[in-house]
Amino acid sequence: MSITSKNPTRRTFGKIAAGMAVTIGGAALGGCSTGGGKPSPDTPLRIMAINHVWSQAIRKHLPEFEERIGRRVSMSLLTSDQLANSYNVKLNASATDIDVMMVRALQEQLLFAHNGWLADLTGLVEGDAAYNWADFLQAPRERSVTARKVLSVPVVTERPVLYYRKDLVKAPATLDELMETALRLADRQRNFFGYVGRGQRSGAVTMWSSFLYSFGGAFTLQGRSGIGRPEAITAYEYYGRLLERAGPPGATNMSLEQAMPIFAQGKAAFYVDADAIYTNFLDPKISTVQDTVGFAPFPAGPAGARPFNIPSWSLGISAFSRLRDEAWQFLRWATSPEMVRRLQAGGIPGARQSAWSDPATLASFPADLARSMQAQARTGVGLDRPDVLQVGRARDIIGRPLVAGILGQPVGPVAREADAEFADFLIRDNRHREA
Repeated sequence: MSITSKNPTRRTFGKIAAGMAVTIGGAALGGCSTGGGKPSPDTPLRIMAINHVWSQAIRKHLPEFEERIGRRVSMSLLTSDQLANSYNVKLNASATDIDVMMVRALQEQLLFAHNGWLADLTGLVEGDAAYNWADFLQAPRERSVTARKVLSVPVVTERPVLYYRKDLVKAPATLDELMETALRLADRQRNFFGYVGRGQRSGAVTMWSSFLYSFGGAFTLQGRSGIGRPEAITAYEYYGRLLERAGPPGATNMSLEQAMPIFAQGKAAFYVDADAIYTNFLDPKISTVQDTVGFAPFPAGPAGARPFNIPSWSLGISAFSRLRDEAWQFLRWATSPEMVRRLQAGGIPGARQSAWSDPATLASFPADLARSMQAQARTGVGLDRPDVLQVGRARDIIGRPLVAGILGQPVGPVAREADAEFADFLIRDNRHREA
């Protein structure tokens, strides 16, 4: 296997650190060839993936798979921007030099389906009893379906976690308790904050989704905007007050990369973010809270605790692949119960219920984190953003009232304006879907 270095991805499961893009099993992906005919035995199965801990883990097992199918595998690991650009160029040209695709089901699957870039996997996953499609967690499994077709298989799942300072407080069970305790502990003169979290207009939307759901709200209701409804406005006001009164200055400029170090350096009592980043707080090189950090489920709101439980990364097969049988064999192998258990035991949370029910697969996680992840994996909501073609634009609209609340401005008028804008957006988005 040859290895070629490129650039780090921004988001990995576990420690956010520099990683190298890799090409495995031969040369990097070539140009956009579209020739027909049956591939020769020397043609590699080409996999395009994000440079992520799951990809790095699965590549170590590729010799086992190559021996199984009798064909070389070429796996290119890229940054998220590189991957998106490569898909855009190659798939718009109907290139045949991509077989297996690593995709974000919530961010791009709807668009890829609209463009006809993903092969229909429905008959494969549902027609294979040994594969046991029903073993996949319900929420991620449902997000793998677009227009009644299974277009991807989840490989990594993600949920929110309430990170908290267990040397200072007990984990709050409700959002009311979280607010009260965060306000009480905030001491800005000492540069200590009751709560830190994402406040950037677009970047905060995914973490805010669990607050929205737990207040009984939704991004959309029967295809119409839900962000102007009372439940959503209450969720906006709650989150804004939490960061305005208990959070650090400049919160509206904070995404993951700015908020996480504040908690890691012991300057905040609470922090809600993805379970994917937990090892950052256990690493003494970048954290001062490795002995004092606790992990708790998302607190309950008026509608109960309704955290998201999403497929952060999935596998699909290119509609233009000439090695679809081999590509399916790879998906089947890489997402088999045995492989999912093996990788989850190494710290990568998968999407199979059988793995989450196996204590051995959770032993590598801190015990309180494992309990939190296990509970939320069974009950979480399968969306942390609206289900639309233009996800980035939708997040930008939805984030406006968040910023207003954090700045201490009245949320209601801004939410009503954003609601009207989002309603118009949804009409155009639906028209584009049907085009």
